Amino acid sequence: MGYKIKSIFYTLQGEGFHSGRPAVFVRFTGCNLWSGYEKDRKNAICEFCDTDFIGTDGENGGDYHNPEEICEIINMLWKGENKHNPFVVCTGGEPLLQMNEELIGKFRDNNYMIAIETNGTIAIPQGIDWTCVSPKMKAELIVKSGNELKLVYPQDQLNPQDLLNMDFKHFFLQPKAGPDLEENTKICVQYCLKHPIWKLSLQTHKHLNIH
Repeated sequence: MGYKIKSIFYTLQGEGFHSGRPAVFVRFTGCNLWSGYEKDRKNAICEFCDTDFIGTDGENGGDYHNPEEICEIINMLWKGENKHNPFVVCTGGEPLLQMNEELIGKFRDNNYMIAIETNGTIAIPQGIDWTCVSPKMKAELIVKSGNELKLVYPQDQLNPQDLLNMDFKHFFLQPKAGPDLEENTKICVQYCLKHPIWKLSLQTHKHLNIH
Protein backbone atom coordinates (compact mmCIF):
# COMPACT_ATOMS: atom_id res chain seq x y z
CA MET A 1 0.00 0.00 0.00
CA GLY A 2 1.23 3.49 -0.83
CA TYR A 3 0.58 6.64 1.18
CA LYS A 4 -0.53 9.97 -0.22
CA ILE A 5 0.87 12.70 2.00
CA LYS A 6 0.28 16.43 1.71
CA SER A 7 3.27 17.40 3.84
CA ILE A 8 5.73 16.32 6.51
CA PHE A 9 7.17 19.15 8.59
CA TYR A 10 8.83 19.97 11.91
CA THR A 11 7.15 22.58 14.08
CA LEU A 12 5.51 23.23 17.45
CA GLN A 13 2.16 21.63 18.19
CA GLY A 14 -0.19 24.59 18.16
CA GLU A 15 -3.35 23.18 19.74
CA GLY A 16 -4.68 21.19 22.65
CA PHE A 17 -2.84 19.35 25.40
CA HIS A 18 0.57 19.27 23.71
CA SER A 19 0.49 22.90 22.61
CA GLY A 20 4.04 24.24 22.38
CA ARG A 21 5.66 20.81 22.09
CA PRO A 22 8.09 20.22 19.19
CA ALA A 23 6.72 17.63 16.79
CA VAL A 24 7.02 16.24 13.30
CA PHE A 25 3.63 16.47 11.59
CA VAL A 26 2.61 13.97 8.93
CA ARG A 27 -0.39 15.45 7.12
CA PHE A 28 -2.19 12.81 5.08
CA THR A 29 -4.16 13.69 1.97
CA GLY A 30 -7.92 13.25 1.96
CA CYS A 31 -10.86 13.26 4.36
CA ASN A 32 -14.14 11.40 4.64
CA LEU A 33 -16.11 14.48 5.75
CA TRP A 34 -15.12 17.00 3.06
CA SER A 35 -13.41 16.81 -0.32
CA GLY A 36 -11.23 19.81 0.52
CA TYR A 37 -12.57 21.81 -2.44
CA GLU A 38 -14.43 25.06 -1.79
CA LYS A 39 -17.15 24.13 -4.29
CA ASP A 40 -18.11 21.23 -2.03
CA ARG A 41 -17.87 23.02 1.33
CA LYS A 42 -21.53 24.07 1.61
CA ASN A 43 -22.75 20.47 1.36
CA ALA A 44 -19.91 18.84 3.30
CA ILE A 45 -20.42 16.98 6.57
CA CYS A 46 -17.68 19.21 8.00
CA GLU A 47 -18.02 22.62 6.38
CA PHE A 48 -15.70 24.71 8.59
CA CYS A 49 -12.31 22.99 8.13
CA ASP A 50 -9.45 25.49 7.74
CA THR A 51 -6.79 23.01 6.55
CA ASP A 52 -5.46 22.36 3.06
CA PHE A 53 -5.16 18.59 2.70
CA ILE A 54 -5.60 18.31 -1.07
CA GLY A 55 -2.86 16.73 -3.15
CA THR A 56 0.77 16.02 -2.34
CA ASP A 57 2.37 19.38 -3.12
CA GLY A 58 3.26 20.50 0.41
CA GLU A 59 6.62 20.38 2.18
CA ASN A 60 8.02 16.85 1.75
CA GLY A 61 4.68 15.83 0.27
CA GLY A 62 4.38 13.01 -2.21
CA ASP A 63 3.26 9.49 -3.02
CA TYR A 64 5.25 7.35 -0.59
CA HIS A 65 5.57 3.71 -1.56
CA ASN A 66 6.41 2.29 1.87
CA PRO A 67 6.70 3.30 5.55
CA GLU A 68 10.50 3.35 5.41
CA GLU A 69 10.43 6.34 3.07
CA ILE A 70 8.23 8.27 5.50
CA CYS A 71 10.46 7.39 8.45
CA GLU A 72 13.52 8.66 6.57
CA ILE A 73 11.92 12.10 6.30
CA ILE A 74 10.79 12.10 9.93
CA ASN A 75 14.25 11.13 11.17
CA MET A 76 15.84 13.81 9.02
CA LEU A 77 13.50 16.50 10.38
CA TRP A 78 13.55 15.59 14.06
CA LYS A 79 15.80 17.90 16.04
CA GLY A 80 15.11 16.73 19.57
CA GLU A 81 18.00 15.90 21.90
CA ASN A 82 16.58 12.39 22.29
CA LYS A 83 17.00 11.13 18.74
CA HIS A 84 15.25 7.88 19.60
CA ASN A 85 11.91 9.34 20.71
CA PRO A 86 10.45 11.74 18.11
CA PHE A 87 6.94 13.04 18.77
CA VAL A 88 5.04 12.39 15.53
CA VAL A 89 1.57 13.85 14.97
CA CYS A 90 -0.47 12.15 12.25
CA THR A 91 -3.16 14.44 10.93
CA GLY A 92 -5.02 15.37 7.78
CA GLY A 93 -7.66 15.49 6.50
CA GLU A 94 -8.36 12.20 8.20
CA PRO A 95 -5.18 10.19 8.86
CA LEU A 96 -6.96 6.93 9.66
CA LEU A 97 -8.07 6.60 6.05
CA GLN A 98 -4.46 5.62 5.28
CA MET A 99 -2.70 4.63 8.50
CA ASN A 100 -2.39 0.86 8.65
CA GLU A 101 -0.68 -1.82 10.73
CA GLU A 102 2.46 -1.77 8.58
CA LEU A 103 2.96 1.99 8.95
CA ILE A 104 2.23 2.04 12.68
CA GLY A 105 4.55 -0.92 13.20
CA LYS A 106 7.40 0.84 11.42
CA PHE A 107 6.77 3.99 13.48
CA ARG A 108 7.01 1.89 16.63
CA ASP A 109 10.22 0.25 15.38
CA ASN A 110 11.65 3.78 15.24
CA ASN A 111 10.52 4.51 18.81
CA TYR A 112 8.21 7.33 17.80
CA MET A 113 5.55 8.61 20.17
CA ILE A 114 2.59 8.35 17.78
CA ALA A 115 -0.20 10.90 18.13
CA ILE A 116 -3.22 11.20 15.86
CA GLU A 117 -5.73 13.95 15.26
CA THR A 118 -8.93 12.34 14.02
CA ASN A 119 -12.59 13.18 13.52
CA GLY A 120 -13.53 10.04 15.43
CA THR A 121 -15.49 8.32 12.66
CA ILE A 122 -12.98 5.47 12.18
CA ALA A 123 -11.90 3.00 14.86
CA ILE A 124 -8.47 3.60 16.38
CA PRO A 125 -5.92 0.90 15.46
CA GLN A 126 -3.55 -0.65 17.98
CA GLY A 127 -0.25 1.04 18.69
CA ILE A 128 -1.31 4.69 18.95
CA ASP A 129 0.12 6.53 21.97
CA TRP A 130 -2.02 9.67 21.97
CA THR A 131 -5.50 10.07 20.51
CA CYS A 132 -7.10 13.46 19.97
CA VAL A 133 -10.69 13.32 18.71
CA SER A 134 -12.47 16.33 17.20
CA PRO A 135 -16.20 15.54 16.83
CA LYS A 136 -18.26 16.98 14.01
CA MET A 137 -21.97 17.69 14.38
CA LYS A 138 -23.17 15.80 11.30
CA ALA A 139 -20.85 12.79 11.65
CA GLU A 140 -21.45 9.63 13.68
CA LEU A 141 -18.84 9.48 16.42
CA ILE A 142 -17.32 5.98 16.63
CA VAL A 143 -14.35 6.77 18.90
CA LYS A 144 -15.65 7.59 22.37
CA SER A 145 -12.48 7.20 24.40
CA GLY A 146 -8.95 8.50 24.17
CA ASN A 147 -6.57 11.02 25.63
CA GLU A 148 -8.04 14.27 24.40
CA LEU A 149 -11.39 15.44 23.06
CA LYS A 150 -11.06 18.77 21.22
CA LEU A 151 -14.38 20.28 20.21
CA VAL A 152 -14.38 23.08 17.66
CA TYR A 153 -17.04 25.39 19.06
CA PRO A 154 -19.71 26.51 18.61
CA GLN A 155 -21.36 23.88 16.41
CA ASP A 156 -25.12 23.91 16.02
CA GLN A 157 -26.90 21.12 17.89
CA LEU A 158 -23.67 19.90 19.48
CA ASN A 159 -23.74 20.56 23.22
CA PRO A 160 -20.36 20.11 24.96
CA GLN A 161 -22.04 18.71 28.06
CA ASP A 162 -23.42 15.82 26.02
CA LEU A 163 -19.84 14.66 25.37
CA LEU A 164 -18.72 14.44 28.98
CA ASN A 165 -19.93 10.85 29.41
CA MET A 166 -17.16 9.71 27.07
CA ASP A 167 -13.89 8.31 28.36
CA PHE A 168 -11.38 11.09 27.66
CA LYS A 169 -8.77 12.43 30.06
CA HIS A 170 -8.88 16.00 28.75
CA PHE A 171 -11.69 18.11 27.28
CA PHE A 172 -10.87 21.18 25.17
CA LEU A 173 -12.98 23.81 23.45
CA GLN A 174 -11.38 25.43 20.42
CA PRO A 175 -12.95 28.54 18.88
CA LYS A 176 -14.22 27.90 15.38
CA ALA A 177 -12.07 29.76 12.85
CA GLY A 178 -13.48 32.11 10.26
CA PRO A 179 -15.06 35.56 10.20
CA ASP A 180 -16.63 35.05 13.65
CA LEU A 181 -13.40 33.92 15.36
CA GLU A 182 -13.32 36.82 17.83
CA GLU A 183 -16.90 36.22 18.95
CA ASN A 184 -16.41 32.45 19.00
CA THR A 185 -13.35 32.91 21.23
CA LYS A 186 -15.40 34.93 23.72
CA ILE A 187 -18.08 32.23 23.70
CA CYS A 188 -15.48 29.52 24.40
CA VAL A 189 -13.85 31.52 27.19
CA GLN A 190 -17.16 32.08 28.92
CA TYR A 191 -18.14 28.44 28.52
CA CYS A 192 -14.89 27.22 30.05
CA LEU A 193 -15.29 29.61 32.98
CA LYS A 194 -18.79 28.27 33.66
CA HIS A 195 -17.81 24.62 33.09
CA PRO A 196 -14.24 24.18 34.39
CA ILE A 197 -13.88 20.60 33.13
CA TRP A 198 -13.42 22.24 29.73
CA LYS A 199 -10.11 23.93 28.90
CA LEU A 200 -9.49 26.46 26.16
CA SER A 201 -7.45 25.44 23.11
CA LEU A 202 -6.14 28.21 20.85
CA GLN A 203 -4.47 27.84 17.47
CA THR A 204 -1.22 29.30 18.73
CA HIS A 205 0.66 28.38 15.54
CA LYS A 206 -1.42 30.96 13.68
CA HIS A 207 -0.45 33.67 16.16
CA LEU A 208 3.20 32.64 15.79
CA ASN A 209 2.88 32.47 11.99
CA ILE A 210 4.33 28.96 11.82
CA HIS A 211 2.92 25.74 10.33
